[in-house]
Amino acid sequence: MKILVVGDPHGSLDKIKKISLNKIDFVLLTGDLGKADFARKRFFENEERKKKGLPELEYISKDAKESSKQIYNSSLDVLKYFSKKCPVYTIMGNVWSTDKWVKRDEKKYGITLPYLNRDIRKMNNVSLVKNVKRELSGIRIGFLEYFVDTCWIKEFNEKDKKMIKGAKKNTLKARRVLNNFGSLDILVCHQPPYGFLDKVDFPGLPTGWKGKHAGSKVILDYVKKYQPKYVFCGHIHEGEGKAKIGKSEIYNLGVAGHKVVEF
Repeated sequence: MKILVVGDPHGSLDKIKKISLNKIDFVLLTGDLGKADFARKRFFENEERKKKGLPELEYISKDAKESSKQIYNSSLDVLKYFSKKCPVYTIMGNVWSTDKWVKRDEKKYGITLPYLNRDIRKMNNVSLVKNVKRELSGIRIGFLEYFVDTCWIKEFNEKDKKMIKGAKKNTLKARRVLNNFGSLDILVCHQPPYGFLDKVDFPGLPTGWKGKHAGSKVILDYVKKYQPKYVFCGHIHEGEGKAKIGKSEIYNLGVAGHKVVEF
């Protein structure tokens, strides 16, 4: 059994098309399928403005359309490319638009937007997997969706009460999901384990973020306890590389980096 694992594609088709799919049985993706250049730029602009006590830049209907269209089209392009060759299993990263969020924005801005999740579910040879354990050809694989860990809230000194509340709820949920997984051969998650391949350092970084850990302590605890053979993640692109936690091999595959494993 030959498995190809690809890091956050972010719509990088030029890079993806250089990856050999010869004799690959299926593909695993670590989330963030599409480009989100506009949304990313606006997020970090507002983070910097908050630090300076300035009001956030207004997000208008034109912005919502541009951001949604960019994520939608580039995500589907990635999935269409891989799914023509072999089955694809992907989790959701933080560059995503759930049906609920799309409906919210349509109502808020009075516009019509594309439904990424809905249309992915219609695709042949593509499985959108979140918080589930699958046995594929006898290989135990756990797929954990992206969540904001409470350790991130503390590390980055986040003050938003709504985000803090959501992080507490989702961190408990992620811990339950991982414990239900139990032993695995492969864990596919979006963010790295805390302290491993997870230091942030990129151009335009908000003041005070440089060198901080953006990984998850919940994932770290799981890996230490259950020791899956492989952990594949992305999210912190500058953390691309390999590490070990006990017997577990940890791979941050960055943007469209890849690893082939055989069982």
